[in-house]
Amino acid sequence: MSISLRVNGATHVVDVEPSTPLLYVLRNDLGLHGPRFGCGLAQCGACTVIIDGVAMRSCITPTSAATGAITTLEGLAKDGKLHPLQQAWIDEQVPQCGYCHNGQILTAKALLDKNPHPTDAEIRAGMEGILCRCMTYYRIQAAIKRVAHGAPASAAQGTASAAARGAPARSANGSDR
Repeated sequence: MSISLRVNGATHVVDVEPSTPLLYVLRNDLGLHGPRFGCGLAQCGACTVIIDGVAMRSCITPTSAATGAITTLEGLAKDGKLHPLQQAWIDEQVPQCGYCHNGQILTAKALLDKNPHPTDAEIRAGMEGILCRCMTYYRIQAAIKRVAHGAPASAAQGTASAAARGAPARSANGSDR
């Protein structure tokens, strides 16, 4: 069956079974590798996409149900400039293994779009259910707060911010200084 999808502002027509998980179409047919297969049960969040402003798990969303505007991680940067959340991830030194970042960043974007100035408790509640096996939850929260408070982007500030939270400063290779 031919299904039309609007992904990252572009329209794509794919010929798939209506029940095919959206994740498979995004990765295999459209070549988008931001959403990742994690658990296949909508429990980890690695496959998260935004559909009409709502963070959704693409591993359990049938392609035929994805009728709205779909945004993936690849669709956040504009004109070669990172989205503020992507930059905050760098500034706060969030990345470790990187597997969860798609779900973390897209869930954070949906949260901030609905609530531009969340409290710490609202951030934790909004991000609940997106698993990070590297346990960088405090850095994730700091990155979201950075965007919510309009902090300027700077890699040096990311290090200073980590030190201000009591986290160990990291060298360029990621080891403790």
